[in-house]
Order: sequence, then C-alpha cells, then structure tokens
Amino acid sequence: MADTPYATPSAGLPKQAALHTGRAVFTEAYAVIPHGVMRDIVASALPHWDKTRAWIIARPMTGFSETFSQYIMEVAPGGGSTRPEPNPAAEGVLFVVEGEANVTIESKPHLLRPGGYAFLPPGCNWSLSNTGAAPVRLHWIRKRYEAVEDVDKPTAFVTNEQDEPIRWMPDTRDTWGTTRFVDPTDLRHDMHVNIVTLQPGAVIPFEETHVMEHGLYVLEGKAVYRLNRDWVEVEAGDFMWLRAFCPQACYAGPNRFRYLLYKDVNRHARLDL
Repeated sequence: MADTPYATPSAGLPKQAALHTGRAVFTEAYAVIPHGVMRDIVASALPHWDKTRAWIIARPMTGFSETFSQYIMEVAPGGGSTRPEPNPAAEGVLFVVEGEANVTIESKPHLLRPGGYAFLPPGCNWSLSNTGAAPVRLHWIRKRYEAVEDVDKPTAFVTNEQDEPIRWMPDTRDTWGTTRFVDPTDLRHDMHVNIVTLQPGAVIPFEETHVMEHGLYVLEGKAVYRLNRDWVEVEAGDFMWLRAFCPQACYAGPNRFRYLLYKDVNRHARLDL
C-alpha cells in the first residue's frame, strides 16, 4: 500500500462566481461537511500552537454526538507546540496525511510520515514540530478518557497504517475490511480510530444501527453512503459526523474507497446525564 494518497482540505477560497449549491447538510442524525467548504475562512488558530491552523470538524454537542472532537491540523514549517493538549483527562490520536511531523512522546522522538499513527493516553507528555520545508497536515482526534476501576489505562504507541494488515470481513472476498490499530477486546481502550477499506463496488450490505458515535473522514475514492433516511454521495476529503443509532450503509464507487473512522467503545452507557 505504498504511496497511498490521502485527501486534505481544499483551503484557499472559491471564486466569487462559484455556485452556492453544495452537499453540506446538518440534520438531527448526521452532518456532511464536504471538502469544498473547508476553506481558509473557517480555520482557527489554537492556543500554544505556533504557525498552525485547524479545521474543527467535530466537537461534543448536547443532543448530537457528545463523545469526541476532531481537528484537521495544518502545521507550517517551523510550527508546532510543546503544550498541545490543554486537558489532562483527554486521550488522542494523531494521523498524518501530508508532510512529516516530529512527535515526541514521554521524551522519545518519532517521525510520522503520511499514514503515521500515534495514540496518546490521557496525561502523557507529548509535543509536535515541523522541521521540514513543507506543511504538515494531520488529523487530531480527542476524547475524554473514561477510566474504569481495576482496568489499566492504555499506553502510548506509534505505528504506520502501511505496516498494519487489513482484516477483511468474513465472506466478502476481501472487498471490505478494517485496519485496526487496537485489539477490539482490549478494555483499556474506550475509543477506536481505524481505517475502513472498500474495494471498487463493495458494499456494507445492511443498515448498521448502533450506539456508537462516528466520525468518518474520506481519505480516498467516492461512494454512496446511507445516512439515516438518505443516500448521500461522498468523496475524498468529505467528513461525515453521525450521532448514536444513525442507520448507515455503503456502496463503494468505481475506485477504492477508504475512510478514517472514530467510534466510542467498551464502556457502559452513562446513567448520570
């Protein structure tokens, strides 16, 4: 899977003559943020980050998805942060889609190239810098960790998706599978950030309807995706944000379709809301 392409935000601004008609939608069950609306005007600067901007594409919202936030970070040469995470209770995942990021975790340096993946447990000491000549773009997914008595907290690790196998679903003839970075039975982890791959023409053949909240960023390809009552056409660079119990299914397009997937797992339902 060498030289895997990854979509990134469009940035810039559209021409003044561009049509306003687009695919962006926010409903009671899901949102679609097309790549064409991730422009300069909606990017944010973040405290303690230098030469960096962020597209914040998901954040907890009462009555919608409440467990996580997701940013697309763009770190210019010479930029980064020695104080990146303001919340000591937050865990995180970094996934690099463009450029090279120098990430130091508990004093140990790592170089994350495209496909690079880092899990950051709550309270760990980490930093990120761009010492290269080109910008770095990466996803940063954050969640408040739910500690459990007598269950250890997870530990930090770094890998690259190209070093991890795709685990194909049974009876799919290796057309629909998941790159899992964490063992699903490891109860230390209360979130999974995986990559889902569907080969051309592959399908998710039933309407998944379950308690997990989702963020799906399309890394490659195009598909028709079922979201609640609607079939929505999505392509590389689009983001889908699903609340719990939103039905979903998929028909992949003529090329390979891949997305970065967040979901909350392995914890009891909270009863103190």
